[in-house]
This record gives sequence, structure tokens and C-alpha cells, in this order.
Amino acid sequence: MALMVLTSACRLKPLCRLQRIQAHLMSGYVEPEVLLEKVGRAAVITMNRPKVLNALNLSMIRRIHPQLQKWESDPETDMVIIKAAGGKAFCAGGDIRAVTEAGKVGDSLAQDFFREEYMLNNAIGSYRKPYVAIIDGITMGGGVGLSVHGRFRVATEKTLFAMPETAIGLFPDVGGGYFLPRLRGKLGLFLALTGFRLRGRDVQRAGVATHFVESEKIPELEQRLVGLKSPSDSDVSRLLDSFQAQSDLDSDQPFVLDKHTSDIDRMFGSSSVEGILQNLKADGSDFAKKQVQILSRMSPTSLKVTFRQLQAGAAMSLQDVLVMEYRLSQACMRGHDFYEGVRAVLIDKDQNPRWSPPSLDQVSDRLVDECFASLGEKDLRF
Repeated sequence: MALMVLTSACRLKPLCRLQRIQAHLMSGYVEPEVLLEKVGRAAVITMNRPKVLNALNLSMIRRIHPQLQKWESDPETDMVIIKAAGGKAFCAGGDIRAVTEAGKVGDSLAQDFFREEYMLNNAIGSYRKPYVAIIDGITMGGGVGLSVHGRFRVATEKTLFAMPETAIGLFPDVGGGYFLPRLRGKLGLFLALTGFRLRGRDVQRAGVATHFVESEKIPELEQRLVGLKSPSDSDVSRLLDSFQAQSDLDSDQPFVLDKHTSDIDRMFGSSSVEGILQNLKADGSDFAKKQVQILSRMSPTSLKVTFRQLQAGAAMSLQDVLVMEYRLSQACMRGHDFYEGVRAVLIDKDQNPRWSPPSLDQVSDRLVDECFASLGEKDLRF
């Protein structure tokens, strides 16, 4: 009997070992951070880090960019759709914490992340096939870079758009210097300096999204998109137009900034950040007072850099803007305010950054000039 038990135990050992291996593999399984698949003749990118609001990291960039290039030259691929898992965020931005830690110790991630992210932004901006971004949720920073340069951007009532970088000592990058000054009037400059949040249909009304479709209609829209046969841009546009026409939610509500549009154009039409603040203080309205309070919390260096970035970017190509923004990103990596802003807003969360220089009048033209200076051999090149 003892022998039989021993023999049975020996026979079970391989099975037990297999079960242990399977359990180990299961416990170590990690969901891909980004899903890349073909559905018929459509390519579908799904941002897949919902627990961190689909924050964009370097490994995701390195998966998306080469695959986009392959699909662009693939005769079996007609269009690209980019969307996100989780239902809360499309992409809430870049993985700023990782970049901050790298910058502190001089790790190459502080260069590689921005360089490769901006190269991906440019690839999206020059893509030769229909590119549809379904920005159903929070869309900020890096998420804007994955969407706004594409031909089609579909917002829903769950969309929350912002470029809040001046609050963390950065600037509205990922081509913000290109698309923001091309919004109507001074709206783009207002969004860039204040980090004002646009929601739902207002994202389309502002010109950030091309279409607005109610979120409950998105699954059907995706099915119809992948069902299109060799679609042109106009084919995709007609389909999106038809879904927008069926989406009545908030259509009777005015644009959130409607009554402030002329004031924004007037007050943000100054030739300097100091001039904008003077205009706001002289205006004295509740709206103007609120903007003074908001701007007073932002990095003074970021405000001046952002102002010049949009001023210059208005007359530049997307590629030239991204070269400029790479220079600015590396200036931030060399400086103080980015690390302090991330500490105050994202790490310690005391919301009390100690900016250096602490005021606009101490941010010299020379300091700003240095941020825009060529990096020589280290400049971004396409």
C-alpha cells in the first residue's frame, strides 16, 4: 500500500509541476499596454492601461509608431482607428512621473520619450490613410498628440480635453504650438495658458474634435467604419457626419465660452503675458478675475515660454513646431519648474509649487531665448 501511494505520488509529480508552472504563468501574465489588431481592412489601436487612465509611455510609443508605418504601406489596410479601453480615459497624458525620475538622474528616457513621442505625432499628422481617433473620455497632453493631428477626431459627452502643462512647469507640447494657434481667435492661447477644460460637444465646437457622437452610438460607429470598403476621407467624413446628425445631446446648449469669446480675443490679444494680465485686471469682470487667479498659480517661465511657442508656431509647419518643442522639452529637463510642478501636483499633491523664478518680471527674455536655442547635433530630426 505504501509503495502504491509512493508510485501514485511520483506519477502526479509532473502534473503538479505543470500546474505550478501554469499558476506562475497566470500570476505573471500582464495585459499588453496597447492592442494592435486588424478588423477586416481596418487597423485598430486600443490604448490598454485603464488603471492609469491610459497614460502613454515609451514602450507604447515604440509599439504604435512602427506598426502605423507598416499599415500605411500595407495594401490590405484602408484606415486606422485609435480608441481606448476602460471607458474613463482615451489617454490622460504622458507618463510624466517616469520622465521626471529619468530627468533627475540624467537617464536617456528624458530625451528618448519626447523625441520618439514627437516623431509619432508627426507620423499621425502626415498619415496618408484615414485616421480616426475616438476620444471617448479624458484626453490631455500625450493623448491630444495621439489624436488631434489625425484627420478625424470624434468626441463624446464623456470627453474631457485640456492642455494643463503650465501648472506643472511644462508647456503644451505634442504639437500644441501648431494646433492651438490655429483655433479661432485667441481661444488656443487661452486654453494653453490657463489649462481650461473643455467637455463633450464643446470639444468639437472649439475645433479640437472634428465630430461629436453620443457614446452609446460609438460601438455601432466602429462597426460601420470597419465595414467601409476602400474608404476615402470623404467617405469617412460622410459616415461621421451622419452619426453626428443623430446625436442631439446638448445640441441646444451654447458653447461654454460663447459669452466670453470676444473678451478672450481682446484680453489675450496682447503682445506679452504681462500685457494679458494687465488687460484682465483692467477688465475687472468675474471671468477676468478668475483668469488672473488661475494664471497666478502657473509657472511664470512656462507662461512666457508657452506664449512665445504659440506666437512662433502660428507660422510654422507641424514638423518645425515639433523641432522647436523638442528644444523646449530639453530646456524643461535642464530647469527647475518641471520637477517642482510634478512634485506639487502629482507626487506630494500639496498644490503649492515654489517656482523659480517666482514671478513674471524675473523671467528674463534671455532665459526664454535659451529655451528655444538649437541643440545642435541633439536637435530633433525627421
